[in-house]
Amino acid sequence: MIVGRGATATKTALLLAEDGERVRMISRSGGGPDHPLVERVAADATDTDRLTELAEGADTLFTTAAPAYHTWPRQFPVLSASLLAAVRRTGAAYVMLGNLYAYGPVDGPITPDFPLAATGPKGRARARVWEEAAASGVKVTEVRAAQFYGAGAFSVFSLMVQRNVLEGRLALVPQELDVPHSYTAIGDAARTLVAASRNEQAYGRAWHAPTSTLSVRELAGRLARLAGAPEPRLEELTERDLTLLALTEPFWAELHEVITKPGHPFVVDYSETEKVLGVGATPVDDVLRTVTGPAAA
Repeated sequence: MIVGRGATATKTALLLAEDGERVRMISRSGGGPDHPLVERVAADATDTDRLTELAEGADTLFTTAAPAYHTWPRQFPVLSASLLAAVRRTGAAYVMLGNLYAYGPVDGPITPDFPLAATGPKGRARARVWEEAAASGVKVTEVRAAQFYGAGAFSVFSLMVQRNVLEGRLALVPQELDVPHSYTAIGDAARTLVAASRNEQAYGRAWHAPTSTLSVRELAGRLARLAGAPEPRLEELTERDLTLLALTEPFWAELHEVITKPGHPFVVDYSETEKVLGVGATPVDDVLRTVTGPAAA
């Protein structure tokens, strides 16, 4: 069973179904891919009794779900408590999709055994989700992905850079333009979730989804060349810019917490994932072609 209906949930469902697994996808909208082995159910994952009923008989419960970005500190504890209760009641294995916020500001390369030292509200919310699951006694693992890119990604790069680069417009970016940063392709996160669910060595600890590391300017330039678009025009949003934008939309205020330290690369080490789970990173240009080639039209 998969809780969530975004790009990573959809890709995970299709990978399982293509291997002959029966999949039940749970989301408020009841959405998901059209596949004979994928059952789509509309339900609220915070309704623990209903979630438990739907999870009965499942070998594994995957979660890729997250509340609205600006509500994480309030809503993540409610969602994660319901998911964990359903796992306890049914005995299903538990595979979580996480991210890197829980580490807080760090000097990389970041490995999965780094302390979860975030002090900001979103980072602490993410840390608590894992800490409570890990201490619960259930069979659990977490796959931590970096900023997503490629088809289906919902991220700073996809929303604020990709669209503007493809249309030849100026892109304003809340990130240093020439400092290396790690990115995860949706498909690589999904492949890691599936691989972790099937490997007994994966449980009881966290893993990093594969990443590619390059600066925003480099990634935007490669995207433009593949798409035949003009050379990207990029400008960095300052802290003051974000403060002013936050007066119009709460999302902008949330970015202050996750901006990396000035001049510090944000680099993820996923070597253990490659060695133990057998999942590597898809080449960058192959990921970018998913938003520039015929299939993206």
